[in-house]
Amino acid sequence: MEDLFRSVNALFAFIAPISDFLWDFPTNFHGYARIPVLGQLPFAILLLVGVGVHFTIRTRFIQTMRPGDIVRIMLRRQSSRTGVSALASFMLGLAMRAGPGNIVGITGAISVGGPGALFWMWVAAFFGMATAFMESTLAQLFKEKKHDEFVGGLPFYGRRILGDRRMVGTFWSLVFIVYALFNVPPQTFNVFTAIGTIADTVAGTHLARQSGVYYAIAACLIAACSFIIMGGIRRVTAYTDVLVPIKAALFCLMSLVIIAINLPLIPYFFREVFVGAFAPHALFGGAIGTALAQGVKRGLMSNEAGQGTITMAAAIADNDHPCEQGFVQSLGVFFDTMVICTMTGFIVVMAHVWTGSVDGQAWESVRASKITVYLASVQTLVPASVGNLIRITMCVCYGLFAFTTLLGMISFAEISANFISRSRGFIVGIRVTGSLVFVPFGALTVLAGLELPNLWALSDLMNIVMVLLNVPIVLVGQGLVYKALAHYRATRGRAERFVSAEIGVRTDYWTAAQRSATPHRDDHEAAPRERIGG
Repeated sequence: MEDLFRSVNALFAFIAPISDFLWDFPTNFHGYARIPVLGQLPFAILLLVGVGVHFTIRTRFIQTMRPGDIVRIMLRRQSSRTGVSALASFMLGLAMRAGPGNIVGITGAISVGGPGALFWMWVAAFFGMATAFMESTLAQLFKEKKHDEFVGGLPFYGRRILGDRRMVGTFWSLVFIVYALFNVPPQTFNVFTAIGTIADTVAGTHLARQSGVYYAIAACLIAACSFIIMGGIRRVTAYTDVLVPIKAALFCLMSLVIIAINLPLIPYFFREVFVGAFAPHALFGGAIGTALAQGVKRGLMSNEAGQGTITMAAAIADNDHPCEQGFVQSLGVFFDTMVICTMTGFIVVMAHVWTGSVDGQAWESVRASKITVYLASVQTLVPASVGNLIRITMCVCYGLFAFTTLLGMISFAEISANFISRSRGFIVGIRVTGSLVFVPFGALTVLAGLELPNLWALSDLMNIVMVLLNVPIVLVGQGLVYKALAHYRATRGRAERFVSAEIGVRTDYWTAAQRSATPHRDDHEAAPRERIGG
């Protein structure tokens, strides 16, 4: 078995250099790299930030919409029995956004770019909210109805915007399926890391990967994923509606407790972040670009604004207007970065483990694993008497982050696959491939004690590919979003559904006939939902 895994790893040996080249381009050219500040910013980062600034200006700072209005949209009852609620769509999107990257990614960014990286994450998130609004509104605008569900996202609006050619949508669908499924084994690895750390803490010793505990974790994880995924999108959202609030609330509560214990360090935190954002310590070469590049890159890769990934969640929601889900998913970027990532940043910066050593602990022994750096930071900031309890709680959060991301990846692959075929056999095949092939594959690599770095690099490569494919499409289709936004602002008091013909575009769902067939919200009960456990 180990020979097979090593062969797979060798097969993907060419991936890492390509991924590194695309992520670093053109900073890997000496002439460009010599430019102050700008020379440390890759094209992908400039593209994401640039379009975020552009969309912010063109939408007249859509991020400033009152959060209370967005919350009312999320809490409103469905007006039909098709699709899922705006809240369920938000939770499914947050299941993907609030992933392990919110802990290890932020820890890594601070380790490399210093505390100032956190400031640039906030900046990137602010402009990323506009990008998320744009792509999510397009997903809603071109969603399609499938029985009692909606399907849509990047392949669907990509096809319509780029000349209504089916082969275009098919290509984007295949790319996204590959992206999603190959992100499943790394998330499986993260679940094992979390639960394994809990087991080590409870046992007081390091457990081998071939121990019975790890085999039990593998069996439970595969069974849980299979049960939830095989039930379809409604069952997935039924669980993410519960798990996402639990993981977010638990993580924020524990973080706030740690911050409260270390209140005197809060001024130090803000000083380090703001000073580091513009004058990084000599440890980082004195280059402001390092902090900026790390903060922007990790921030955007955490909240996923511009990648087109969250468009699958945006498309399945039942809304009265396409812009409504744009607002909802924009709020998801805010919550992911401004709240969850900031909580991680507080702990990592205040503990100061990232600088090299703490209490005699050698930096070289922990820096290879960012989750180790984070947990070392946690235990540095809390009394020894409760250190293990808080460590276990944070590992539970980390495991839930990975598990919900795993569910989201397979679900989004299913939604995207509907563009290719909506036959039950094909969709079930996607569910089986994700839950009974890629999840077990990830589990087996853990049990074999292998890391497969070349295979994991494929997910990094697909991240940049998704950005380079999605952003140009959103730029081409931006005019439709501006028209829809102008329509929303002009008619937001009207108690009837949006019709796309009013902004001069033909869509499959937003028709006058559909508006006539849809009851007013006040006269209709919310769609039935699957109960967890049955």
